[in-house]
Amino acid sequence: MKFFKNHLLLAGLFVASLNLVAQDTDDEGGSVIQNLTPSKLIGQGQWDLKLFNNLYTQNESTFPSEDGIRQNFFTSTLEAFTGVSENKRVNLGAIIEYRANGRDFILGNGNTERRTTSGITSFAPAIKFVPFKSVGNFSILSAFSIPLISQEQDDNGVFLDQDGFTWQNRFFYDYTFPGKKWQLFTEINSEYNFGKDAVQNANGITVEGSFANNSLRLTPGVFLSYFPSSKFTVLVLGQHTELIDLGNNFSQNFTALGGGAKYQLTKELNVEVLYTNFVAGRDTGLGETFNIGLRAVF
Repeated sequence: MKFFKNHLLLAGLFVASLNLVAQDTDDEGGSVIQNLTPSKLIGQGQWDLKLFNNLYTQNESTFPSEDGIRQNFFTSTLEAFTGVSENKRVNLGAIIEYRANGRDFILGNGNTERRTTSGITSFAPAIKFVPFKSVGNFSILSAFSIPLISQEQDDNGVFLDQDGFTWQNRFFYDYTFPGKKWQLFTEINSEYNFGKDAVQNANGITVEGSFANNSLRLTPGVFLSYFPSSKFTVLVLGQHTELIDLGNNFSQNFTALGGGAKYQLTKELNVEVLYTNFVAGRDTGLGETFNIGLRAVF
């Protein structure tokens, strides 16, 4: 059971780093990465496509039984949004996730065996909107994630993804300092997880429901970017996730720090690299992530 709980930390941070890019800049000057943060929406008829690849790896954990065991979790997230309003206040889209995970198991003879599992795990219709016309740099993304897997672990005991529904609401706000060299982006992510209670078989494998069902995850984050030029930025970030028990008898928290860079390859396409380290937490793994993302707007 502790194995499942370790990987609650994956969901909040990964999608947040995916969205920390910028867009459509014709009326402001500068580049896409400089002017269109996640707080700002695209216009009617435009498309916003994002592919973000994340590798989380750990061999350190606050669970003694898992400390020292290598575990890897790869997540590839594809987002597609289109503008549906003339005033750039409403975008509609969808989010789909693919995961490929593996971990080491210590056998009875003392040898180590690597086991893996993979597949498309969830689909989420989504809407993004600006609630106040006078505050164009404040927006909300609301998505409803539907699981596409029958159980969150395979028969070998390798965790794939949560087998439950998630209603996610993310609140974005940014501020660009005079001179457009520095930019502050803030976010609060909330995720309500619900579905069937977790049921395990005699081998301790969860065959129904999810460890995270009946819980609320809150993740505030701060991102500070510096622009040596309009087409290039470096950034640092800090995030904290708190999982609140709403009936599943499990809670946890963790704090992550990191940094990265983004570059505008063409007028439509930019690339992002990001690194994070989980520096502290309770009932969680203490690993690191390596990320690369592409975003195109046209």
